[in-house]
Amino acid sequence: MKTKLGLIILSLVIVTGLFAEGKAWYSFNEGLALASKEKKHVVIDFYTDWCGWCKVMDKKTFSDPVVNQYLFGNFIPIRINAENDTEKLMFKGKTYTPRELTRAFQVTGYPSIAFVSPEMEVLGVIPGYIEKDRFQNRLKFVSQECYKT
Repeated sequence: MKTKLGLIILSLVIVTGLFAEGKAWYSFNEGLALASKEKKHVVIDFYTDWCGWCKVMDKKTFSDPVVNQYLFGNFIPIRINAENDTEKLMFKGKTYTPRELTRAFQVTGYPSIAFVSPEMEVLGVIPGYIEKDRFQNRLKFVSQECYKT
């Protein structure tokens, strides 16, 4: 009986957490395929499990309802655990592990946010924690293609 109750409570915690944070982030390969199909910009969150500022970014920036709605409405958001050496990711005809792709994007600290155009060109990587209002401004800058002017 205790096991069933524990499983029910755990399930409720997980479901509640998913709804509180908004939609699920895409895996790299799935996200790039969808971005190509829908002609959308990509946001890549390079993180590690031990990164304290990554957790702050999740809690204060990504979970903000306004940021979350804009991010998922205008971009294909992807998360990459930068220390993963097992998964195989495809980018521009090459195969990488997440750790190798992190180096290819020249990420030097966590969190780091990369912006990629619908044509799969890396527009830039921003290292460090970004508070919600600044992140929202960067999302608008990229989605409105202000970088082209």
